[in-house]
Amino acid sequence: MKLIPLLALVPLAASLALSAPPNHAAQNGSSGRVDFGVFTPPASGGEFVEVNIGSAVISMAATLVEKQEPEVARLVSGLRSIKVAVIGIDDGNRVELENRAKAVTRQLLDRGWERIVSVQKQGQDVGVFLKARTKEVVEGLTLVMLEGTKQAVFINVDGDIKPEQLALIGERFHLEPLKEVCPPRPNKEAEAPGQS
Repeated sequence: MKLIPLLALVPLAASLALSAPPNHAAQNGSSGRVDFGVFTPPASGGEFVEVNIGSAVISMAATLVEKQEPEVARLVSGLRSIKVAVIGIDDGNRVELENRAKAVTRQLLDRGWERIVSVQKQGQDVGVFLKARTKEVVEGLTLVMLEGTKQAVFINVDGDIKPEQLALIGERFHLEPLKEVCPPRPNKEAEAPGQS
């Protein structure tokens, strides 16, 4: 899994963290937000990445890309927070991470989230969940993935997302299951009858 687009925002997030007011709506009132709990680095010194991007940084990112990529800016401007945790799996944390993944999955299903992707193959266990407000708007997207003995990945995107934007999220944040489930809509001109 490639996290370069998200990790590029980390220095900016750090610089704004002290000056930005807390985003109480995202913390308290959003049904698209998921609390994964506190993660600790693996004792073996393996991979450990946590990214927490709040509304202030997201707003700044939307402004920065608005001229070059207006579609991305529209998508990003509707988001309230993005959380990513990637934890290397070792003998000391394997059972805890497997239990955490199961607990998060139960929590999501109990809160009315819909599982749109479930993949179990070659040691991978992937679940992608959506929290829909209406047929037109998704207010949360969560990915829970165990990559065999390699790593556990937890991602939560909280905000207003239109279904057709999910493929763009998959493309921009390198979430392959989303790209497969929600292919980009074809160009309307290409759909017009009589055109080849």
